[in-house]
Amino acid sequence: MMKKIALVVSVASALTFSAGAFAAGNIDAGKVAATKFNCASCHGPNYNDPIDPSYPKLAGQHKDYLVQALKSYQRGAVGLAGRSNAIMEAQAKALNNADIENIAAYLNSLPGGLVLKK
Repeated sequence: MMKKIALVVSVASALTFSAGAFAAGNIDAGKVAATKFNCASCHGPNYNDPIDPSYPKLAGQHKDYLVQALKSYQRGAVGLAGRSNAIMEAQAKALNNADIENIAAYLNSLPGGLVLKK
């Protein structure tokens, strides 16, 4: 019985670890995806100098925030968790979950000009 419990715990731990590793995103794949989807055309070549001041700086942004924002744009203006912007909705709908995780990991890894005031 104890061997069965140990096996179940081991399998559950392995599955949890692999899900966490996937959720971390791949920085190199994110760089490729950000280029493929032309994110720099609006957010600037270094993702820190957007072409319009109303567009956000993405370099150095929190990964979880970026994931949530992209998924919200995928939903559009539906419900409380959606975001509405014609350009971003179209861009985000073309992304799959791996693209979102990877792009978020890449953008998070970049040096940014975001300032935290204390």
